[in-house]
Amino acid sequence: MMPRDAVLIDNPALKDLPFSPAVRAGELTYLSGQVGLDPATGKLAEGAGAQTAQALDNVAAVAKAAGKSLDDVVKANVFIVDMADYAAVNEAYAKGFAKPFPARTCVAVAALPLGARVEIEVILR
Repeated sequence: MMPRDAVLIDNPALKDLPFSPAVRAGELTYLSGQVGLDPATGKLAEGAGAQTAQALDNVAAVAKAAGKSLDDVVKANVFIVDMADYAAVNEAYAKGFAKPFPARTCVAVAALPLGARVEIEVILR
């Protein structure tokens, strides 16, 4: 059986939640979804584009804790609450990655934690 090792970050808000920020399994690292919550203020960024940028900053912080970066992302799953935000999400998302972009899925959902408009989860190589 392949071991699974948690990647932990210093975030008191996560200590009582039943999931790890990231888990290493074999050669891949799976990151839990990140919303556009600014860790300095504890507030969501304003608008879908800003939330996407902040969510990617949060993904990058967890990736860094795992010894990785956004350059190591091979797959991203993006969840948005309104497909009308798709263009704004794409614009901010494209600024977060270098070409070739990771594989990606983007789906609309009924709601996200904390009232977020965007959540991003990734798999790192």
